[in-house]
Amino acid sequence: MSVPAYDPNNIFARILRGEIPCNKVYEDEFSLAFHDINPQAPVHVLVIPKGDYVSMADFTANAPADLIVGFMRAVGEVPRALGLEEPGYRLLANAGPHSHQEVPHLHIHIFGGRPLGPMLARP
Repeated sequence: MSVPAYDPNNIFARILRGEIPCNKVYEDEFSLAFHDINPQAPVHVLVIPKGDYVSMADFTANAPADLIVGFMRAVGEVPRALGLEEPGYRLLANAGPHSHQEVPHLHIHIFGGRPLGPMLARP
């Protein structure tokens, strides 16, 4: 199965270009983190890499090593900066239609601020 083509007009690409504003939490040369506009928890932040990557598989196969390291460091720094380390938080990255990925740009959701319950609904 091939990786779908990156859409340079997706909302996160437009946020990275400054065409759409965001409520920024963190930014460096590798990534941008901002509050989700439709939060699913008291704290719901998205971390996106500064590059044209659809999924984690695409990112880890095609991004330069310094971008991968910088992005992962940002994913670790944001919960620390938000005071979520205790009592904890959840990271989530969707990939593809079965996961319900809504924006075709790699992004990590960071959820916290309350007990989050089980990871998946039980059948």
